[in-house]
Amino acid sequence: AQLLAKQTFSLYELAVPHSLYCNGPSGICLSYLLSGYKPYLDPSAVHPNPVLYRKLQETRHLPITEQDLEYLSEGLEGRSGNPVAVLFDTLLHPNADFGYEFPPVLQWRRDKQQHLPHLVLGRATPGGAWHVMEGSMLTISLGIWMELPGINYRDLTNNGKCRGVTNDRATPEEISSYYRNYVKLMGLKQNFVDNTYVTSVEGEGVRGYQRVQGDTHVPFCLFSENVVLATGASDSPAQLGVEGEELPFVFHSISALGLAVSRKKLGPNSDPVLIVGAGLSAADAVLCACNNNISVLHAFRKHVDDPGLIFKQLPKTLYPEYHKVYHMMHSQIHATPNMAPQPPTTNMAVSGGPVLFPDYTSFPEHCVVSFQPDMKCVMQGSNSLKALKISMALVLIGTHPNLFFLKGQGQYLGLDPTKPISCKQNPMDVHPYTFECTKDPGLFAMGPLVGDNFVRFLKGGALGIASCLLKRLKKKGKLIADGGGGGGEFI
Repeated sequence: AQLLAKQTFSLYELAVPHSLYCNGPSGICLSYLLSGYKPYLDPSAVHPNPVLYRKLQETRHLPITEQDLEYLSEGLEGRSGNPVAVLFDTLLHPNADFGYEFPPVLQWRRDKQQHLPHLVLGRATPGGAWHVMEGSMLTISLGIWMELPGINYRDLTNNGKCRGVTNDRATPEEISSYYRNYVKLMGLKQNFVDNTYVTSVEGEGVRGYQRVQGDTHVPFCLFSENVVLATGASDSPAQLGVEGEELPFVFHSISALGLAVSRKKLGPNSDPVLIVGAGLSAADAVLCACNNNISVLHAFRKHVDDPGLIFKQLPKTLYPEYHKVYHMMHSQIHATPNMAPQPPTTNMAVSGGPVLFPDYTSFPEHCVVSFQPDMKCVMQGSNSLKALKISMALVLIGTHPNLFFLKGQGQYLGLDPTKPISCKQNPMDVHPYTFECTKDPGLFAMGPLVGDNFVRFLKGGALGIASCLLKRLKKKGKLIADGGGGGGEFI
């Protein structure tokens, strides 16, 4: 274990009680809870929910991890379908959904005797996918909702600079820096092994390799009684599955647009960029293109007034840039044969009102039929086919987790084992209070894999898993007797 703590594998095989894959906010938060940090009710705090507060007072001498999470979660409502996620969120951010910013009602104490030896494997440094996201964009969640237990986000990032109405949102660069520093400040670094790639998880065995000194691959095999999957959902972009989607001008990442702009391959005189999708990634691509004066054709399957569109859930004052995109989606619709086209000099949208970006056109209720080698896209509308000349296409319709290291891509673990794992349509089937996979004891899942896509709620998975493991070890009488420095009993 001490060799692993130096970030270099020198043994081909090692026994370790708990393995976590991967090292984003899910893995970081769970490592914190497994390292002896215990949440108690703060004696000076009063929770605004009187029923929950009464329950917390009944066993205030016990840490939350040793209490009955099902009992505490009963009757709580929130934006997650996982009850423990709602519980932990209301303890960390009481009444946040009502616009309040109350302090947490938890007090954290460290008990090194309850450190559970574990390893957190990740492809890069702690922080996960946040290290590769576009640094200039703003997060959907408020910065304080991105923080992890024990360290205030604003204190660590000095986020006092003014951004107007979006002041409380953060850039991915700020978030990745917060997570990286969090691991150091909380004394968790010894639990993390960077530059590791897992290739197989089967039974109690975790196999993979670590990249060291450039492209050198050192294989490893870990034997672990418990394995936690915290891989997120952004590994594999969703595809349309249409003809020509493999052509070189069709991309599935917004980074391709930024790269084309920086290399001067796109500009005001280029053919339009086609953006497919009606989520926030597609909106980010629209904003990027518009900011660089690149013509945009924006196609999506839903009606512009569909209540399921994400824009309808975002307050205008906090997310003005996304509401700008939504306004264009609604007002600058492609003229159908039954609509009289507007002269381009009028600077008016087909539905009336001022045009925010004249070279943007939306195609609601349209589906892509095919991409053609001559740089054309064929789209199907409600009553017609259209062939449009484009410079590039960005298909931004979501992502899926890449679970190649599991048997059958992990499909057997889903709520519907006949379908692939999907964070929205088919998450992993886990126990609601322990997050242990119902079809594979000893295997746990958290975060987007179980439907919690926001950092604010994925922390609940860490609470449920840590509580489960601590209770099991206490029952067996196998809690570690030292600080995790290598002398404790591995199980």
